[in-house]
Amino acid sequence: MKKMILEARINEYAMRDENPHVPWTPDEIAETAARCREAGASIVHFHARTPDGSPEHSVEAYAEIIRKIRAKSDVLVHPTLGWFSNDGDPAARSRCVTTLAKDPTTRPDFAPIDTGSTNLETYSGGRFDHTDRVYTNRTDTLITYAREFAAAGIKPVMVTWSVGFTRRALALIEMGLVAEPAYFLLNMTDGAFITGHPGTEDGLEAHLRFLPPGRRIEWSSNVVGGDLLKLTRMSTERGGHIAPGIGDYPYRELGCPANEVVVALAAKEARAAGREIASPADVREMLAL
Repeated sequence: MKKMILEARINEYAMRDENPHVPWTPDEIAETAARCREAGASIVHFHARTPDGSPEHSVEAYAEIIRKIRAKSDVLVHPTLGWFSNDGDPAARSRCVTTLAKDPTTRPDFAPIDTGSTNLETYSGGRFDHTDRVYTNRTDTLITYAREFAAAGIKPVMVTWSVGFTRRALALIEMGLVAEPAYFLLNMTDGAFITGHPGTEDGLEAHLRFLPPGRRIEWSSNVVGGDLLKLTRMSTERGGHIAPGIGDYPYRELGCPANEVVVALAAKEARAAGREIASPADVREMLAL
């Protein structure tokens, strides 16, 4: 059985009101990445932050973080693209990672392509909040990302929030814009986030039904706003991978642990189901980095 990729999603847009272990500073992010690597993660996904936790989108901030991560471990690097709204200039949102790619010491191994647009409202207690929040990813923007990442030597992570997103990702592969083996992140949502497939076995199954067997695709699962660990066994047994971390969910039921604790729990479950854990070198080979 092939080895299982663990991708630690360590901070996202999470604040520290629910889990105080969310890393913000470059040193915190680098130290967290190293501990997650020790726990079994081969990839780390992160957002740069200011000292108060606000989003930070400068090339200099990401360069500092990437250099510090690589000084501490061999974990593969997957930074975000930044802000939600990117419908003004199709190339603007990718400029940070493509600039980083010009220097071998800061070139990201991966960068995300969310293959569609979606509402990002929340719904709880019988009411909607953030009703004007839309995550826009126009198709011309996706084509720009795919071409720029290929030219920069960055592997795209095809983030699909629903079956429609998956179909669009497959179209990019068919057009020759995204090379196989492709890496898909099957994104589900739970709790107050209702925009994606629910973070259940049925929600994951709905994604998997639309992955064509004739394509070389490695897929990983994650849940925004819900307990991804509940899907570890299914992801393991179905030949997929998993992307846990406190950036997507605080794990209150586990006492609000640090990222490496969540990664270690996922690794333990995967090994119990008969899967070895992939190293960064294994991932380079599996995904043809």
